[in-house]
Amino acid sequence: MTVSLFQVFSIGIGPSSSHTVGPMRAALQFISDIENNGRLDEVANIRIELFGSLAMTGEGHQTDIAVLLGLEGEKPEECDPSSVEPRVAFILRNCTINLLSKRTISFHKEIDLIFHKGRRLPYHSNAMRFKAFDEHGAELYKQIFYSVGGGFIIDHEQIFSPVEVKEGSEVPFPFATCEELLAHCNRENKTIAQVMLENEKIWRSEEEIREGILNIWDVMEDSVERGCVTEGILPGGLEVKRRAPALLRRLKETDQNPSSVLDWVSLFALAVNEENAAGGRIVTAPTNGAAGIIPAVLHYYMQFCENPSQDGIIDFFLTAGAMGILYKEGASFSAAEMGCQGEVGVACSMAAGALAGALGATNEQIENAAEIGMEHNLGLTCDPIAGLVQVPCIERNTMGAIQAINACRLAMHGDGEHRVSLDQVIKTMYQTGLDMKHHYKETSEGGLAIHVSVGIPEC
Repeated sequence: MTVSLFQVFSIGIGPSSSHTVGPMRAALQFISDIENNGRLDEVANIRIELFGSLAMTGEGHQTDIAVLLGLEGEKPEECDPSSVEPRVAFILRNCTINLLSKRTISFHKEIDLIFHKGRRLPYHSNAMRFKAFDEHGAELYKQIFYSVGGGFIIDHEQIFSPVEVKEGSEVPFPFATCEELLAHCNRENKTIAQVMLENEKIWRSEEEIREGILNIWDVMEDSVERGCVTEGILPGGLEVKRRAPALLRRLKETDQNPSSVLDWVSLFALAVNEENAAGGRIVTAPTNGAAGIIPAVLHYYMQFCENPSQDGIIDFFLTAGAMGILYKEGASFSAAEMGCQGEVGVACSMAAGALAGALGATNEQIENAAEIGMEHNLGLTCDPIAGLVQVPCIERNTMGAIQAINACRLAMHGDGEHRVSLDQVIKTMYQTGLDMKHHYKETSEGGLAIHVSVGIPEC
């Protein structure tokens, strides 16, 4: 296990981790490889080809925009959302692109950026092929990348040539299954959060880990605050109205009752995912499409649970990171592989286990909470209308957040004993994803995407 918590939770922009964040990173890596080989000055033309889910829903997910920004040297974690529209407009208007902000070449989107709808490459649905040519049309360099979910990318060579683990980077408590994780906990008499902390220390000091986690929480809080005050219509043509501001006003004006807690949780999730749909700055947790669940549940912990603390926040993220790694190792975050069970289902499971950890549950109760969170999301499809991360994605985050809280509460009412293990649920989720028809895996070719009339005008 060499995945860090800070890879599971990464700061970026919306609307999609696999279709926006991953492609931006791939484009940046591609052009950086050319520069590192000393051949950037030879590049006269770049061609990008998108396959599978990236081709089918890439325009709605802003994959084309992300690739252009990546070629110009932009990183998802540093990208200013307010700069995106004018930069892309400049590229398209002038038919030029400034590679790494160092070399300007001609670029015609209709020729140089190709959406191969209906075609996919063998390894993964989210595939991109980049090619660079010199002034004579000779190919300088090419590479295929796969965006495998949560902003993670791998290149074609990595599939067939396992990456060597650098000396000194081995974690003290490696795990790929919950059984292995719990064995470490029992042997060392540690909580799941404590085991994760020891593993994270191979990359950062404890002070840096805490500081990094609190920075992630700050970004999450900011995304909730922006989503709660920003009015308007979400981009893309569906005419989806932002609802978080109106819901906040209503909650402030009405008498509070026990059921209003659910409304507040829904508000937090709505706010984040409306920001995501608008291309705002959010935390991939573990994907953009499911980015509202974990912030909503952590806001619930801070505002509605007894004695919330900064240590509780730290334990929340460490525990969530451990649960995320289990899904990364045993299945996938990618909706193009798993359907929405790989996004909302995983986020729900992570949040349920994390909340239990923050509330002082036993390791067995944490596992039970995470297992419940996924068990009732098995088979969840991904069928976004018009390829936009809006319907049903935004509301689905409210459901996932509330379900995570319920899963945690159910687990903590028990003693930790449960019939179905988290490992068994992860295996089931993975097999279910493999069995699911491709129409229901982020292609907009099934479900709501074909049964709801959208009326978006042709460009």
